[in-house]
Amino acid sequence: MGGLPVVVVGAGPAGLSAAAHLAERGERVLVLEAGDRAGAAVAQWNHVRLFSRWSELVDPAAERLLAGTGWARPADDACPTGAEWADLYLTPLADALGDRVRFGARVAGVARRGRDRVVDAGREDEPLTVHVRTAGGEERIIARAVIDASGTFGSPNPLGGDGLSALGEQAAAARITYRVPDLAAQRSRYAGRRIAVAGSGHSALTALVVLAELAEQEPGTEVVWLVRRGAVGNAFGGGESDQLPARGALGSRAREAAEAGHVKTVTGFRTAAVHRGEDGRLVLESFDGHRVEEVDEVVVLTGFRPDLSWLSELRLDLDPVLQAPARLAPLIDPNVHSCGTVSPHGENELRHPEPGVYLVGMKSYGRAPTFLSLTGCEQARSVAAALAGDHEAAARVELVLPETGVCGGAGVFDAPPEDGGGCCAAPAGTTTA
Repeated sequence: MGGLPVVVVGAGPAGLSAAAHLAERGERVLVLEAGDRAGAAVAQWNHVRLFSRWSELVDPAAERLLAGTGWARPADDACPTGAEWADLYLTPLADALGDRVRFGARVAGVARRGRDRVVDAGREDEPLTVHVRTAGGEERIIARAVIDASGTFGSPNPLGGDGLSALGEQAAAARITYRVPDLAAQRSRYAGRRIAVAGSGHSALTALVVLAELAEQEPGTEVVWLVRRGAVGNAFGGGESDQLPARGALGSRAREAAEAGHVKTVTGFRTAAVHRGEDGRLVLESFDGHRVEEVDEVVVLTGFRPDLSWLSELRLDLDPVLQAPARLAPLIDPNVHSCGTVSPHGENELRHPEPGVYLVGMKSYGRAPTFLSLTGCEQARSVAAALAGDHEAAARVELVLPETGVCGGAGVFDAPPEDGGGCCAAPAGTTTA
């Protein structure tokens, strides 16, 4: 299969890191991005500031590639917004990779050439086929390996407390969002309204802080926080003990907003149904019959899940709970681990029975919310090394993760992963909580 490219799906942080490492090793690589720009998903939460600093967001191989373009590295201690991360790093990196990156190319499926997932005969001798849809039609790309770095941002978890859409959730879609509100563009939608925020991770905390500030400024604005767990517990995080200072500060601000009375907290609320009241406003009903009435808008921030539909013809070894690679799942289980207690890992933990196929970045974590961008860089480095035949480098660990200050240890989380999970859930779908 010599001469065939490694196809990377997704021109986000992990995908571009993988491409940079492969290019540095002289490997042929092609990045396919469904959007019209690098970091298309990141750009959708451009108003949200990351917890990680620039020193934790720039992949070493990417920086080496960018050095030849005159790229100026941002100040290490600054925490960028999504827009800044996309504009100041991801876009220049894609530009530096040149024609190795194709935009407007949506991957519809991956398989072994001429073999569905059931067929054994001759399977090991066939390359992978990547089915792509573009504005010009369909095409099939032959690849020696595929790295799925497509993320999970496009598949937010629903409001329903059982992992399925609540009854009436889809009918009320016009009043429900699954993103942190951007008040610079949507202020009139939320000002003077009663807003329910569902979720207890950092995405939800980000929304609580933003909306609590709005409540101070705009009379009639009310914020109701719906928490699935029986108590708020450690949802506010580690404060000053957090080695990512911006993350600790966010938790402290959310706690202050709640204690100041700007946020009404309702615990033990697992949404079963969304009704429309006589006045046209929404009524949220829990599985045990409790109701939150007179709701104008609902902000659902209950985590994300991987879209595995287009990988259905590949032989993947996925954990039945987290939908993450089976070897990786015990290391990232949010019932046991925080992002600071996840062991560094690489190609060995990401390997599947289908040779040459890897899930990296946020998608590799399945439904676990404990992902850090640093982890994606390390995954990309290790997988690229393995594909280049450098198994010693692939097995080497080159990563130290920051501690959260509160997480870690069995029993820390009493909420299921779909609640956005405890203290490490990423804000607005970022990969750097």
